[in-house]
Amino acid sequence: MDVLKIATAGSVDDGKSTLIGRLLYDTNSLTTDKLEAIERSSRKKGLDYLDFSLATDGLVAEREQGITIDVAHIYFSTPTRHFIIADAPGHVEFTRNMVTGASTAQVSIILIDARKGVQEQTFRHFFINDLLRIKNLIVVINKMDLVDYDQSRFEQIKSEFEQLAARSDFHKRSIHYVPLSALFGDNITSISDKTPWYDGSSVLDILENLPIQSESVNAQARFAVQNVIRPKTNQYHDFRGFAGKLTGASLSVGDEIIALPSGLTSKVSEIRLYENTFETANPGSSFVLSIEDEINISRGDMIVKVNETPKTEKQIKAKICWMDAKPLRPGTTYLLQHGVNRVLSKIDTVNKIFKTDLTGFETIQNELKINQIGEVSIKLSKPVFYDPFVENRENGAFILIDSNSHFTSGVGLLD
Repeated sequence: MDVLKIATAGSVDDGKSTLIGRLLYDTNSLTTDKLEAIERSSRKKGLDYLDFSLATDGLVAEREQGITIDVAHIYFSTPTRHFIIADAPGHVEFTRNMVTGASTAQVSIILIDARKGVQEQTFRHFFINDLLRIKNLIVVINKMDLVDYDQSRFEQIKSEFEQLAARSDFHKRSIHYVPLSALFGDNITSISDKTPWYDGSSVLDILENLPIQSESVNAQARFAVQNVIRPKTNQYHDFRGFAGKLTGASLSVGDEIIALPSGLTSKVSEIRLYENTFETANPGSSFVLSIEDEINISRGDMIVKVNETPKTEKQIKAKICWMDAKPLRPGTTYLLQHGVNRVLSKIDTVNKIFKTDLTGFETIQNELKINQIGEVSIKLSKPVFYDPFVENRENGAFILIDSNSHFTSGVGLLD
């Protein structure tokens, strides 16, 4: 059974936690003790209904304030698919959490309050999804019960969002619009009779039937070596293999490969997982790869198909989401972690800052502050083998680490 990774985004009080809690409840994914705790807390608040937002607010501060602060990963299943929800906070001061929460998502759910329509936070969430090239969006217009399930209000907000989406240069996405009431469960797991004018699917039905595409159709095979396997046992006395994870595209026995950085070539002789051998490995799988020739390959090297080499650069340009209270400034040095490789890096220039409000214009600024997103040029002590993020999400991303505190200061997407 496959797994769909979901990111959620919404402004404060748009009902994101309630939506997730309702999904868990309607799919029988809440444990008995969790459901009893929700019932007790709802009675304590004097509510005559179950407050499903309590199902996701795990931190004490979240429960006290009624907001989401940290990124929580929530798991549930249906008979057709497993799901992982990255429940990210909606506040502007937690933009960095939104980026990390959505970084591995295959679909994003953006909530809009039916009373308020498209807000500045709506643009910010759409901008982040656009930056991360998430191909599937589900735009849910929540709290339809507070506008009497008015179809004209739904169509108006849908039109506002379509105008927002038209400003993007990324058009290979699908957008689903769903009117719902998370509080009463309308159109979440089944179609509600309160919206007879809606001819689409429920949120759960959309999630169950979305095609899962982990990589771009143009992606190429990338096998980053994490470890060299030499058992030195009687049974495997001469065995030499390379353990790692494959991204981008499949790799098969007999494929001609090139090892980077040496540039030496060989052929795949075996693909092994524990005691089993396979003819082909698919992207996303981890295994041990053996080749025909004795080539010096070590941790941090990359194995790719001949004529499908990635970019190899010592100076890179990337979009950075800054996560550190100490601003990013030209001339500062960081450790750049790209896959299994860690190299010393120096910030060359801060080229521009992306405004994540409704104007969406770029501004010139000489530093990047916490929660800001900008384009930065970086010099490296040695080359990295990478692809643009839009072609290979795993080989096109990195983090910047403060060499003194070892704090993750920023996440980067390579151009």
